[in-house]
Amino acid sequence: MAEHTLSVLSQHARCEHFMLPPNGWVPNNSRLPVLVWRGAIDARAAEGLARFEALFEQNGWPPQWRDGVFDYHHFHSTAHEALGIASGDAELILGGPHGRVIAVSAGDALVLPAGTGHCLLAAGRRFQVVGAYPPGQQWDIRREAISEAERVAMEALPFPRCDPVAGEDGPLSRHWH
Repeated sequence: MAEHTLSVLSQHARCEHFMLPPNGWVPNNSRLPVLVWRGAIDARAAEGLARFEALFEQNGWPPQWRDGVFDYHHFHSTAHEALGIASGDAELILGGPHGRVIAVSAGDALVLPAGTGHCLLAAGRRFQVVGAYPPGQQWDIRREAISEAERVAMEALPFPRCDPVAGEDGPLSRHWH
């Protein structure tokens, strides 16, 4: 891990991972687990948006937007996604309708393999997120089943070179390769 990464990544960060099975029209990803980073950045620090942008950028995942999470079930078939919870807290459902509900709060980050359903269930005040994607991957928004050819293309997406939170030696390298 680069020295600069250590200055942004919280020393208390810990990573959880889990698989999500296909769920109706939501394919999820049968090969790659979801990564949930608890306390990726210091939640007490100001400028959570800028801190997540810097963290993702230095680990090769260019940040592309600042906003929230859509309140409808959707997934991305053309890109893996990193979400940095910059402020506030929320409950998200991962994996499609009747999927896994998780609570997230400022400082947490998620790495969603292409195909992973996600939806905002509830959010507190000032809930803000940074979204980032591996180079060369352009995200789409899917709200219905994909074709077999699209599923094959989704599963053939290249693995990112680095974990967006912990860099080259992070959990993504162990769990996704």
